[in-house]
Amino acid sequence: MATQKKDIVIVGGGIIGCSTAYYLTRHPSYSRDSHRITLLEASSTSTGGRTPDSIQDPATLADPSGTAAKRNPAHDGIAGGASGKAGGLLALWAFPESIVPLSFRLHDELAREHGGAQRWGYRRCWASQVNCKARLPPGLGAGVSDGAAGNEAYANSSGASKGLHKDHKKDAKKLREVGAPEDLDWLDSLTRYDNLGQPDNTAQVHPELFTRAMAQLAEDEGVSIVTGARITAIDRGEGDEAVESVTYEKDGEVTKRSVTECVVAAGPWTRKLLPEVPVKASRAHSVVIKTPRPVSAYALFTEIKLPIGFREPVPPQWVHRGEKEATVLRGQQIVEPEIYARPDGTAYACGPTDDVVPLPLTNAEVEVDTARCEDIIAQVGGISSALGQDGEVLARQACYLPQGGPYIGQVGSTKGLIVAAGHTCWGIQNAPGTGKLVSELVFDGKTKSARLGSCDPANFL
Repeated sequence: MATQKKDIVIVGGGIIGCSTAYYLTRHPSYSRDSHRITLLEASSTSTGGRTPDSIQDPATLADPSGTAAKRNPAHDGIAGGASGKAGGLLALWAFPESIVPLSFRLHDELAREHGGAQRWGYRRCWASQVNCKARLPPGLGAGVSDGAAGNEAYANSSGASKGLHKDHKKDAKKLREVGAPEDLDWLDSLTRYDNLGQPDNTAQVHPELFTRAMAQLAEDEGVSIVTGARITAIDRGEGDEAVESVTYEKDGEVTKRSVTECVVAAGPWTRKLLPEVPVKASRAHSVVIKTPRPVSAYALFTEIKLPIGFREPVPPQWVHRGEKEATVLRGQQIVEPEIYARPDGTAYACGPTDDVVPLPLTNAEVEVDTARCEDIIAQVGGISSALGQDGEVLARQACYLPQGGPYIGQVGSTKGLIVAAGHTCWGIQNAPGTGKLVSELVFDGKTKSARLGSCDPANFL
């Protein structure tokens, strides 16, 4: 029996789209001769959402020997959004429970098959909830609590404070007193420790390197990757019976292309193409800090008590504070940045989300509010000399997270139109499982590896 010809378009070059491309080419029914798969990414650059002085290629840190996922210039734009600026945490205790076990297992299989430890920083790790008390950076004593202090007061702090940081560092006995493991010695002011995950159910990847590797592995098996191609319309045919074509713009030219299947994996931009799918967007800021020595493998969910006189965090509702002089707190405040130690000698830290700046046209236009990044730097530096006084900030960045889902499956009654979006903060974790399930929907007409459960759009469409 002849193989049915298919012309499949994937919309979106983030981790969901790239994982979908990968697993389509690994499906038993896939044929390079009969199946044409194209991934279209709207952006043609991955520099959006990073300040100009930020490191642009993390592969140079991850593996100087050159076996990490090198940047393919033709793929510029891939992983340009949240997939390149996320924390990369993987966990069996993530959600939704219907697809998490499958995806966690696939991460391990991918790493074993393709050398993920070197190519994209895959490793097992610990996850913990920690409470800490931040210390005032040098020059910001309680006596200035009614005044204002600019960023320079912290950035230009003298080396004299180094001993103070070391003096306040928890020794092994102090760590044991709060129930913390001894190798978590890079936190200086720990007051409480609670374990959330351990290496048998928790792992991590470098999300940008992982996404780039999946894109390259898919291309190696026949997927065509086109960046700078922004989808403007999806034709669902008469009565929305079946997807017929997609229209996209690239380099000022408009192209209409016939398709048999269209997988919309556009993250927070999904609703612009599929208004009935309730994917929302929220902006998140993060930083990458090079530590003086590699720190132990922990993902930390923090609760940090900021003292009077500390840098006052940007209020969530403020649109932009920019270069405006930072004010200091007149009362204590709790903040909750997350910190992920990475095997490349860096730590990633992210702050709260906000929705004050609308979603731009593509991820290339995402702007960074440097004041929000400075908040994160000050907060994590206030509890760890390795992240503050002794660390080096390599990147200040922002992205838009897709919220509301995940949604995986056929869109309404339109045959061949599939959504795979809205994965929240667990997008990296659930990407392989999503890609495999979508490949089954395309080639088998139903999922086999896991049930969609709450992810099925049929639950609300």
